[in-house]
Amino acid sequence: MTATSVTSLLSGFPDQMPGLLALYEDLHAHPELSFQEFRTASVVADRLRKQGWKVTESVGGTGVVGVLVNGEGPVVLLRADMDGLPVKERTGLPYASHETAVDGEGNEVPVMHACGHDMHVTCLLGATGRLAAARAEWRGTVVAVFQPAEEIGGAPTMIKDGFLERFPRPDVCLGQHVSPAPVGFVGTRPGPVMAASDSLRVRLFGRGGHGSAPETTIDPIVMAAAVIMRLQTVVSREVGAAQTAVVTVGSLHAGTKENIIPDTADLRINVRSTTPAVRNRVLAAVERIVRAEAAASGALKDPEITGLNSFPVTVNDDRATGTVLVAIAEALGEERVLTLPQPLTGSEDFGAFGTALGVPSVFWHFGGADPALFQHIAPEALLTDGLPETIPANHSPHFAPVPEPTIRTGVTALLAAAAPWLCTEADHACDRQEM
Repeated sequence: MTATSVTSLLSGFPDQMPGLLALYEDLHAHPELSFQEFRTASVVADRLRKQGWKVTESVGGTGVVGVLVNGEGPVVLLRADMDGLPVKERTGLPYASHETAVDGEGNEVPVMHACGHDMHVTCLLGATGRLAAARAEWRGTVVAVFQPAEEIGGAPTMIKDGFLERFPRPDVCLGQHVSPAPVGFVGTRPGPVMAASDSLRVRLFGRGGHGSAPETTIDPIVMAAAVIMRLQTVVSREVGAAQTAVVTVGSLHAGTKENIIPDTADLRINVRSTTPAVRNRVLAAVERIVRAEAAASGALKDPEITGLNSFPVTVNDDRATGTVLVAIAEALGEERVLTLPQPLTGSEDFGAFGTALGVPSVFWHFGGADPALFQHIAPEALLTDGLPETIPANHSPHFAPVPEPTIRTGVTALLAAAAPWLCTEADHACDRQEM
C-alpha cells in the first residue's frame, strides 16, 4: 500500500469525525478500572459489528477482538487499551468523569481516563471504520485488539486465554499511545522504546501501642519513613550516570488514629529500568534496603515483599520501525515525526503480543496537547529538555488531550503504519514473507 492509498482510506474521514468526537467524550465521561471495562467493551463490540467485523468478546476477561478478512494477504494486528485509573478528575471539562468504582481491594475510588486510553479506543475504532468502509483499497486481514487492564498487565491475560490459537497470526503488531507532546507530532525509536516496570507491595511489621509511650512499641511508620528515604539513594548511588532507572514509593498506608502506633505499615513501590542488568541491581537494592531498615528498627518479623505486576522493556523491531517511521512521515509530514533519543521511562505490556507470537512489533507516541502551550518551545527541545512543568502529563488529574486534531492524528498514524503491510488490489506479488 502506498501513501496515496492511505489518502484514499481517509477520504471519508471528515464524515466520521462528529461521531468519533461524541464517542470520545462518552468514553472519557465513563471510565472503568482494569478488568472492569464492561461498558467500554460493549460499546466497542457494538461498533465493530456495525462496521462489519467478526467480533469476539470476553477475551482475557473484558477484552474484545475484531477480525476483518479482506482477501488473501498479510495479517496486521492493531491494538488499543481500554482501562482507566483510580484518579479524581480535575480537568473541568464538560464531559469530565464523575465515576467511582470499587477497586480490587474493596475500596471505593474515583475513576478517570488519566492516561488517554479513551483516546486509544476512539482512534482504533476510527481506523477500523475506515478499513471496513474502504475495502477496495486494500487486501489482507486486520486483527483489532481492544485490550483490558494495561495498567496491571492485561496483554498476558489475553494471551493466556488462547489469543495465539483463536485468532489469525499477524505478521506485525502495531500500537500507539497519546502523550502530552504537541498535537500532530509522532515519536518513536528502533530498539528499546519504553522501560521495564516492576511493582512491589511491602508490609513492615512493628509492635503497636499508645502514642504517649513509643518506647513500648516498634513504630512501623518510622520504619517506613527510613525505608522511603533510603530508597532515594538507589538511583543516585547505585545506578551509573549513563544508565536509566526510577524508584517510586507511590503509596504508604499505616494507622487509624493520631495517638495510636500501629502494628504494620504497607508500601507500594514501583521500579523502572531499561536493561536487565540495571533492573536486577535495582530490585536487589530495594529488597536489601527494606530488610535492613526493618532489622535496624528492631522488627520482630521479617518484611513481606510481594510482586504485584511486571512488564518487560518494550522493544521495537529495527526494520519494522524504519518502515513505520517512513509511512507516518509520508502521511503527516517529515517535520512531525521525531526519533526519540532514548527509551521513555514509562512502561507498556503491548510488547507481550509480539513476543508471544514471535513477530515484529512497533509502538509509537502521538501528541495530544494544545500547541498553544508550546509556542516558544521547539519540538526538538522536548526531546532533550523534557516537558515543561506546566503541562499535565499522563496519570495527572489534569491530563486532557485536545480531541481534535488528536483523533485525526491517531487514526492517520494507525492507518499509515498498517499500510506497508497491506496489499493493494494491483499488487499481485503480495508476499507475506517480504515484510
